[in-house]
Amino acid sequence: MSNTDKVFAGSIPKIYDEYLVPMIFSVYAEDIAKRVAARSPAVLLEIAAGTGAVTRAVAEALPRGVRYVATDLNEPMLAVAARRQANDDRITWRQADAMALPFGDAEFDVVCCQFGAMFFPDRVKAYGEVKRVLKGDGTFVFNVWDRIEDNVVTHEATIALGRMFPDDPPRFMVRTPHGYYDKAVIRTDLERAGFRDISIETLSEISRAPSAEYVALALCQGTPLRSEIEARDASKLQAATDLVAETLRTRHGSGAVDGKIQAIVIEARA
Repeated sequence: MSNTDKVFAGSIPKIYDEYLVPMIFSVYAEDIAKRVAARSPAVLLEIAAGTGAVTRAVAEALPRGVRYVATDLNEPMLAVAARRQANDDRITWRQADAMALPFGDAEFDVVCCQFGAMFFPDRVKAYGEVKRVLKGDGTFVFNVWDRIEDNVVTHEATIALGRMFPDDPPRFMVRTPHGYYDKAVIRTDLERAGFRDISIETLSEISRAPSAEYVALALCQGTPLRSEIEARDASKLQAATDLVAETLRTRHGSGAVDGKIQAIVIEARA
């Protein structure tokens, strides 16, 4: 993982929340919310909360009495989330590293995480921290993206950018968001951290966006892919965005863009 893969700063959090969340994250947030609500937690921890897509969905699905702690390593992302739910007094917002959670042992009924595990430098260590803060019968609910070939528009955008930078193609999407999809590896990592009763399933959905330009802006400027493009040539960010938009228009037409997205959803008992 590159040092820039975890940097969600500058204008990235705002574009991420306004464009990427409705395009690809909201549908999976609703799935996580249903799974969490089915566990009826009294005390819930979310790690890698980002701009709060899951937080909003889960909060809507849970009763008033719940205590909900939402954390993220990236304070700019968490600030967006906190502003979106400033009036929900059930939620405590806290900057935290999943590798060293600042909580006591056996404190939470459920820990949830949406599309964060791919960014953990040491997943077994992070999972061990999750297990430590879960109560003895607690559950860890999380998801990761499947391989990039099963996530159509992201795959098409990555190929297009490879044409612009053939000598050093930006590989953020392949390397990190879509780099942790082997179910056997995921299961082994969880077992090494002490989890049991592990359920792993594939969940396919459709992403929808109003235009190719919308998708291109979301991917090229609302993720750390932006940093990769700018590292190669800062003057080409808009040209790269335009190239991705043109590629998507060629494949999907000039109107709305629909494309398959696919994730892996995991539930594991402490």
